[in-house]
Amino acid sequence: MITLTATRGERTQAEIVQAAHRLFLCQGYHGTSMRQIAAQAGIALGGIYNHFASKEDIFIAVLVEGHPFHDIMPLLLAAEGETIEGFIRDSATRMVAITENQTKYLNLMFIELVEFEGKHLPQIFKVFFPGVVTFSQRFVEGKAELRPIPVMTLVRAFIGLFFSYIMTDLIIGEQLPPEMGENALEHFVEIFLHGVLQSESHPEGGHG
Repeated sequence: MITLTATRGERTQAEIVQAAHRLFLCQGYHGTSMRQIAAQAGIALGGIYNHFASKEDIFIAVLVEGHPFHDIMPLLLAAEGETIEGFIRDSATRMVAITENQTKYLNLMFIELVEFEGKHLPQIFKVFFPGVVTFSQRFVEGKAELRPIPVMTLVRAFIGLFFSYIMTDLIIGEQLPPEMGENALEHFVEIFLHGVLQSESHPEGGHG
């Protein structure tokens, strides 16, 4: 993102990342050259190396700067709820709403997985892990309501479950039969909160 207070160097770097982002989406990583990125950014080829040591470094910057977590994390940290259940419902709704149209990032992730076999994912996770830790503290606030499961495991399950909801919705959402799409998010929330087995407190999967 280019801000009004950005220096000339910061603006150039941002323009390189934006240019590379467009090219990677159209041509893939290996189908894109540094010369093409420079041309798309409107700078000399040698100028790129004042900002990035390699094309791979540019790709990592594209992945990090375009990550939905930049938008997701502030929303998660602002989630509300009088109980842990209310907090989870609000968090899930916010997370899904902000990622509904993230097909561009999904395509970048496919490039990462196919062309790099996911080797940059640990590096990307480190960037966003502090925010995940902060979010986990919200779970601690409702500790009295939780089963004795490590908080970070709960957060991992939360991110994993709703990321799977987002991924399947982006990939096959339009092909799903109506019964699989109806109240799907609500059902995912119920599964996270109460599992899939009936119990005395939730005999029909209803809210407790």
